[in-house]
Amino acid sequence: MFSLQAAISACHARAATFAVTDWVAILALYDALTQIARSPVVELNRAVAVLHVDGPEAALATTRPLLADRRMAGYHLLGAVRGDILTRLGRHAVAAAELERAAELAPTRQERQLLLGRMAQALADRNAGCQSGQEPPAVRRP
Repeated sequence: MFSLQAAISACHARAATFAVTDWVAILALYDALTQIARSPVVELNRAVAVLHVDGPEAALATTRPLLADRRMAGYHLLGAVRGDILTRLGRHAVAAAELERAAELAPTRQERQLLLGRMAQALADRNAGCQSGQEPPAVRRP
């Protein structure tokens, strides 16, 4: 388990920039990690890798089962991740609601402020009718 976690960290550390992160390798490592140490937090982290490899629709589907997991009820990062995914899908009002809920659960003032700022941006994007927050298409698995 620790070697897989270290390998995931190494993939992030080796990337000179976010844009060159090897998300395919990271997703493969999370797939292996879920086989030996499945947890809702591992699944949420895996959803982030799915976002960058298979796109926001696949990532959103990956997070849906986590909504029913009572262990995630007070975990602010579930709403933060879902808010980011929903923003990328252009579903700004739903993203804002997720981010607001995440902010309410955030353990620090700084995280709360960050999430409220992202919520405000999602609402502004909704009101402007724009698709901000879009990134280049996901890297497809080979």
